[in-house]
Amino acid sequence: MMLQPPCRVLVVDDSALVRQVLSEILAADPGIEVVGTAADPFLAREKIKRLNPDVLTLDVEMPRMDGLAFLENLMRLHPLPVVMVSSLTERGADTTLQALALGAVDFVAKPKLDVARGLEVYAEELRAKVKMAARSRVRASASPLRRPALSSNTPASIGFRTTDRLIAIGASAGGTEALRVVLEMMPADSPAIVLTQHLPASFSTAFAERLDKHSPMSVREATDGEAILPGHAYLPSGGRHLRIIRDGARWRCRVDDTAPVNLHKPAVDVLFRSVAQSAGANAIGAILTGMGEDGARGLLDMKQAGATTLAQDEASSVVWGMPGSAVRLGAVDEVLPLERIAERLLALARA
Repeated sequence: MMLQPPCRVLVVDDSALVRQVLSEILAADPGIEVVGTAADPFLAREKIKRLNPDVLTLDVEMPRMDGLAFLENLMRLHPLPVVMVSSLTERGADTTLQALALGAVDFVAKPKLDVARGLEVYAEELRAKVKMAARSRVRASASPLRRPALSSNTPASIGFRTTDRLIAIGASAGGTEALRVVLEMMPADSPAIVLTQHLPASFSTAFAERLDKHSPMSVREATDGEAILPGHAYLPSGGRHLRIIRDGARWRCRVDDTAPVNLHKPAVDVLFRSVAQSAGANAIGAILTGMGEDGARGLLDMKQAGATTLAQDEASSVVWGMPGSAVRLGAVDEVLPLERIAERLLALARA
């Protein structure tokens, strides 16, 4: 059996300490080879040409050239899997979401204090995401930062007046952009949508605001107990699970602070299982790009409760972990490319 060669990584960060710590963390994994480091994007550009790495880790805030400007040029001229190492500040959250829009595969949150010791805590996550990035699909980007908030072909109204349909969508790595693609194709009076995307607690507000700008629907962070209404999409608020509960003839959001599930909080399985219990055959489920298996069993629960279930196909997924797991489990009725998921959700909701 042929052994897979280690993935070759270039570490780009303006801090010598962070470069050293990241290099040591990554090199401790036999599946990773750190081929070099760079203190700024100009040095990184030269080393990319010379070393031809499989993956970049990239800091956002750097001297001489902003990390986002560098990423935009890189994805246009020399697309390469990039894992952002970003701060968890409010500004860091917004910048990281922009980086994901530009084509970064994923990100690891840089601890605010005691970076050296803090990054040790993130060692396992960092190594897993770098190896996943090496297997991911990246495409040349056409500068999504300058894209208009809503496309000119915003879908026409389709006239839903009741909450008799509920759409549940889960995603992880690559999902911040995949969800944007789906939501910007959903008309303002679509059936209600409940969403779970793996994100750190401090990112949820910036992410909800970002999706709201791009979608004809009203996208918001869910508050515990609020009624679920057509034309609205609900995300769990920072680092909490979102469940759906039945209240007479309507559904309500249940936002709670219970333990992580599948190492995630929010977890897609938590949302999907509650939708299976509370909405059954009135629901439609979709699992999008993401690393790992979260959501696969919950989607199977939905299918067994009578819901129609969709998965994003491998070719359009950044990482076909979660959708692939759901397909292998027999949880999926239809496998579709990302750009066809919104129209299929609407067609199923009409049926």
